[in-house]
Amino acid sequence: MNSVIPVILSGGAGTRLWPLSRKFYPKQLLLPANGEHSLLQNTALRVKHLEKPIVVCNEEHRYMVAEQLLAIDVETAAIIIEPIGRNTAPAITVAALQAMKENDDAMLAIFPADHTIGDHAAFCRALETAVDVAKNDCLVTLGITPTRADSNFGYIQADLKSENVHSVINFIEKPDEKEAQEYIEKGNYFWNSGIFVFNAKTYLNVLEQFNQKIYQHCKMSIEEGSTQTGFVVLNKQAFESCPAASIDYAVLEKATNVMMVPMQAQWNDLGSWGAIWDNSLKDANNNVFNGEVISLNTTNTLSMSYKDKVMALVGLENIVVIDTKDALLVADKNNVNQIKEVVAQLSERNRSEYLLHSEVYRPWGSYESLDEGVRFQVKHLKVKPGASLSLQLHHHRAEHWIVVTGCAQIQIGEEESLLTENQSVYIPIGEKHRLTNPGKVLLELIEVQSGVYLEEDDITRFEDIYKRK
Repeated sequence: MNSVIPVILSGGAGTRLWPLSRKFYPKQLLLPANGEHSLLQNTALRVKHLEKPIVVCNEEHRYMVAEQLLAIDVETAAIIIEPIGRNTAPAITVAALQAMKENDDAMLAIFPADHTIGDHAAFCRALETAVDVAKNDCLVTLGITPTRADSNFGYIQADLKSENVHSVINFIEKPDEKEAQEYIEKGNYFWNSGIFVFNAKTYLNVLEQFNQKIYQHCKMSIEEGSTQTGFVVLNKQAFESCPAASIDYAVLEKATNVMMVPMQAQWNDLGSWGAIWDNSLKDANNNVFNGEVISLNTTNTLSMSYKDKVMALVGLENIVVIDTKDALLVADKNNVNQIKEVVAQLSERNRSEYLLHSEVYRPWGSYESLDEGVRFQVKHLKVKPGASLSLQLHHHRAEHWIVVTGCAQIQIGEEESLLTENQSVYIPIGEKHRLTNPGKVLLELIEVQSGVYLEEDDITRFEDIYKRK
């Protein structure tokens, strides 16, 4: 199956980040979870026997995704950057268009980045069958044989005329508990895994037939996009004009050439806090705790705390408590899906938490906001070995840099100097400056900003090795 190109969906409307993403979705797909690797890394490693993957992710996560894949020696065919989430149909469409630049007959396998697979051999067998079926110009989905009546999954109604391949009758959105139980009893309903296999040209032909707007806007966003230091950056205006829709709604529910291959590979979707609790080891009181937790008369509860902060839980049942640097979530586990409404309110209030975590990744490393107030802000900067910030200036703020670990090469105006641990430097308002890590270890600094305007858009770049605008 080396001719199959895996497409990993790790961004856009489907991005799920822990601890709080947009703001309250698990981030295990990007950050190391209970095992050695993150869910994103596990997904990439799971399909490493295929061609180089195409990864689709959000603008704010591009460098984190690149770092995660670099750490496991996975070379990508492309990392496509979505300026805004538009659900799975547009994300898959831009990946298909990108793949066809290299191969008109490209075969794609679509994988969300927040799944776990317990039986890799069974997964490979199902995938191989799906590829064989897709060669007959079919759109193939992998259906999961349900082990319980679960209202948290979408379902696929199948026509059971053969053992290994079934034609799809219908796709059903998440049902209520009664309906889910009825599906289990009927025996021809499967969980919708969100894993698909098809020829890129076949998919695009069906999409163009049933949803020309998505096709045209995605095509324009690729054609008018750009390549920036290894990333395929979609044209923002074209992609933002694209309708948001899932692949089920935009394509599969309308097509007549949809087939399903059953898969029994110990599959789990960890896209919600309820799913995290379901699939975690529990204590004697059915609790899942991460961090320093003191629990009294608490049952069926999930708690995750930031670093070593103590969490005290008293008299709780069926609750989710997620505490991070910049936000706190407390929710009934049965209502955790309403988090999307919280996200919408964060957006309406123009809160930065809607898009950004306290730690923001950049091509040179990352920065984390530690404190802020009227006319000041304090950040923790991490600069990778050999990396360099752009030559830049700020019109409204001055900066102090204090080296914590490593060695910093500083350019202020035309002068350059080296700073080591516990040394500091001052950059006046309007002065050109650049920060470089010339060493072989991580450079960490504390940056203190002061001025009338401290937002990230107060920057003028003159030279940038990463070719950012």
